[in-house]
Amino acid sequence: MTMTYSMPRAEPLPFDVLTGSALALLGVTAVWAVADPRLLADVPVWAKPAKFALSFVVHFATLALIVRAMSPVARDTRGVRSAALVMSAAFVIEMAYMIFQAAQAQPSHFNLGTPFHAAMYSVMGVGAVLLIVMPVVVARAALRDTASMMGPATRAGVWWGALASAVLTLIVAGTMSSGSGHLVGVPSSGAASLPVFGWSATVGDLRPAHFLALHALQALPLAGIWLDRRGQSARLIPGVAALWALATFAVFVQALLGLPLIRL
Repeated sequence: MTMTYSMPRAEPLPFDVLTGSALALLGVTAVWAVADPRLLADVPVWAKPAKFALSFVVHFATLALIVRAMSPVARDTRGVRSAALVMSAAFVIEMAYMIFQAAQAQPSHFNLGTPFHAAMYSVMGVGAVLLIVMPVVVARAALRDTASMMGPATRAGVWWGALASAVLTLIVAGTMSSGSGHLVGVPSSGAASLPVFGWSATVGDLRPAHFLALHALQALPLAGIWLDRRGQSARLIPGVAALWALATFAVFVQALLGLPLIRL
């Protein structure tokens, strides 16, 4: 990547603040998980807020790095500022509700038991859409920012990564939210799951496809950085995006067929 302007000052930018806030929540929920042994569906009640906090750390840190690499003029556009504001509101609402539900040992997702829970599940759905669509606004500004510290393939990777992440996540997450959960099939009690991730190793699980969809936002910019360092054309990025989408759809279809990603 070629630097075309002096390094920005170290004052915190909106996505820096969001990254720090998510990191703080990750620490808090991890401490609560140790202090509170209650289980919900055989899983610690604080596991979901902690996992989402970690996901937010990765999501916002990626956007923070992108915005930091943009020129001062591009990062201060109304679109970028508005995206940060919208995502801040969605982040606060999502995490607040998950923490509220965890404190009561009640599920936050797929919980339609009362009008309140049904309404909040819908609100969370809107928030989730905003959290994956708003990065496209940031990525569009980055793509047009020829004065940024990013090379052409990296800018293309940011754009195609945000676009692929939004489209693929809407498809996979939309399928999950329209059903009763992330599993396709009914695992037996104590059935095996993949270490760390917790994905089912006996029945179909939509979470691996969801994981791939979300992390196109990181994978394609990294591919762009690699191409820039090798002096390769940015026109290779759409092909990389297509391969990532094919892999995501392959895992998605496998889950819909009731087959685990890896059978144990």
